[in-house]
Amino acid sequence: MSPALDERGRIRAAMDRILTGNPERSNGALTIVALALEADVPRNALTQRHLDLKNEFYEKVRARGQTPDSEVRLRKRIVKLKELRANDTKELTQLRADVQGLMEALTTLALENQQLREQLALPAANVVPFPGLRPSPHRQ
Repeated sequence: MSPALDERGRIRAAMDRILTGNPERSNGALTIVALALEADVPRNALTQRHLDLKNEFYEKVRARGQTPDSEVRLRKRIVKLKELRANDTKELTQLRADVQGLMEALTTLALENQQLREQLALPAANVVPFPGLRPSPHRQ
């Protein structure tokens, strides 16, 4: 489908309406989607055919001291992702410390268990098995 002859003119007029706060067809957001809707052109008209007008729109937005809505959304998303990454790093650090503590406890228990088994093997063992418990097949 070929672009309409007046497409560039409609885009420029839509740009002016949005930047002056008088949108007729869109919500007036400082986005290419709103600009395309306001100009009554497909979005790809700005992203493929008229890149110069898209860039001009963003330049005018910045020249007015405003930030395009898409950039505002991306900046918010970046902040959120940084928070999530910091939380993940904190949790990972805690999990690593927990693993280290558990490994130390396991080693201690294994050593104590070995010592108790050795004491049971002595002829005059002062360790008595609990009544009703069967000896482990490993001690036979």
